[in-house]
Amino acid sequence: MDSMIDWQNSWDAYEKYAAWLETQFSGKLNARRFDYQHPMRLQKKVPKRLRKVYPVSVAYTQWGNPDHPLILCIGGVANCAHRFHFLADGLSERYQIVCMDWVGRGYSGWLADLTEYHLETYVEQLKQCLHHLNAKQATIVGSSLGGTVAIILAARHPQLVAKLILNDTGPYIPAKRRQRRAETLARHYVFRTPTDLLRKVGVSLRNDGPIKENTRLYTTHHQTRWSDEDSGRIYRYDPRAMLAYRESARESVNVWTEWQKLKQPILVTHGLESDALLAPSLRQMRHYSDITIMHVPHTGHTPVLDNPNHISLIRDWLTGDNTIGREFSALPQQENT
Repeated sequence: MDSMIDWQNSWDAYEKYAAWLETQFSGKLNARRFDYQHPMRLQKKVPKRLRKVYPVSVAYTQWGNPDHPLILCIGGVANCAHRFHFLADGLSERYQIVCMDWVGRGYSGWLADLTEYHLETYVEQLKQCLHHLNAKQATIVGSSLGGTVAIILAARHPQLVAKLILNDTGPYIPAKRRQRRAETLARHYVFRTPTDLLRKVGVSLRNDGPIKENTRLYTTHHQTRWSDEDSGRIYRYDPRAMLAYRESARESVNVWTEWQKLKQPILVTHGLESDALLAPSLRQMRHYSDITIMHVPHTGHTPVLDNPNHISLIRDWLTGDNTIGREFSALPQQENT
């Protein structure tokens, strides 16, 4: 199909083009689910008479040989698992890659009450996913919220986590940054045309760096869904999860206590224009004895990690290649158009 097809003028053309983009991953992944069991201890703000353990269907994609070492990818507060598919495609020859949707996001089910969307829920979901996969150990790739959850899990259950890749995430994210993001997310957007979708989402994702239009379209297609009620596409998440995030965003993320307990090798991918992972945090993180920092130019919070050069450097770090250095900048590879 001509990559310059005019998909912007109608939803039918948009859907056909999105279906064509799916073919790049044809036969490489399996869409799977497991039932997350939401425990009563995480329902503290729910009336006692309504509390009970209940299942929530969690969606994930699985790549590569299940007998290979496991890499589990988890995204930010509004991300879908498909954002990691470019990275998964680049690593799946040597690894089993699992990309998971948080409850209330992407293709996963929703929780029963707004107050159940909180950090401890996501830590529990991550732990249950590892148990579902019968993983003795895994490398966790976490973007933003996913990185915070990964830090906490690695500190509490170090036997489950072999390595950490923190995508523009550290132990501290300032409240002001979180509040700006929360105000953007806690709204109901209806995209009336494909052009409207890519323009508005493109603005919100401008921190992703210099990614290809096809990458952006593929990601935003899975991040949104058609709504007959609204006669347009809307974000594929539970609005209550975003309201819960807005409430929690009044405070900074601060998991320095957990960070100091970590013993695993850590790779931090840092968008050089990030307003979430700041220089003072990086300086303090460098005191950790086994941390590698990959700076990504012209990029904010968070890198998409779809570029072949970035994927290659991550692969080198995973295999223990010490020639890449302890701190370096990773320019994107120029690809033929």
